[in-house]
Amino acid sequence: MASSTDARNRTLTLDAPPSRIVSLVPSQTELLAHLGLEEEVVGITRFCERPEHWQSEKTIVGGTKEVDVETVRNLDPDLILANHEENTAEDVSALDDVAPVFVTEVKTVEEALQMIRTVGTLTDTADRTSTLAGNIISRFDSLPDFPVLRAAYLIWREPYMTVGGDTFVHDVMGWGGLDNVYGDRARYPELTPEELADQDVDVVLCSSEPFPFHQKDAFTADLEEALPDTPIEIVDGQPFSWYGPRLLDTPSYLKELRERLPTPRATSSP
Repeated sequence: MASSTDARNRTLTLDAPPSRIVSLVPSQTELLAHLGLEEEVVGITRFCERPEHWQSEKTIVGGTKEVDVETVRNLDPDLILANHEENTAEDVSALDDVAPVFVTEVKTVEEALQMIRTVGTLTDTADRTSTLAGNIISRFDSLPDFPVLRAAYLIWREPYMTVGGDTFVHDVMGWGGLDNVYGDRARYPELTPEELADQDVDVVLCSSEPFPFHQKDAFTADLEEALPDTPIEIVDGQPFSWYGPRLLDTPSYLKELRERLPTPRATSSP
């Protein structure tokens, strides 16, 4: 028997390891694959891109924000994995009538490790998740104390949007010595290039997802005009935002990124 309390403060108890799992969260789907639960996973969203072959082998139950509840019901699951931010409260409430739903909330690397361990408890893979979590934190702990850079991390255009201090991306930035200039804001604030220019940033990071800044130079042209003396860096969004086994690679990405970023300006905060 496995028992864990989720982000809604609901305790979920399973009498036996689940054999029909539906995952509504890409990072957690990738985690289930990493744990060897190929046969147990029966349904995923269309955004669950890893492992790639599951898109053709598993039942697609809609998107993260638009779950087809009846498709999930027809799969007769015995565990549904959801997330507070990635899935809607309405979908989660409807799914509560279908099967046990475990809702996670991940805003820090430490919370990601706890999520990994909890999934291990629920799926009878605790030994594997303990090893995975240990390897992840060991790599993060090996990161050097980088000189602090004042940074803004952009996730969207028209309007421009950044990340606040209560997000997973914000926490990962801190591990890389990137001081989020919008860390005192909540969620995903909107901004203009002119407002950003007033923040005295050392670097602007433009993520490859969810908005594909990497696809066209024109996507950053107005930023370069507003901040002519500030580096505008395109970054891979996955190391900053995926919180499953992909975290194994995040520390090395942060090291590589810092090698190509500028040193802090003399006027920057220490």
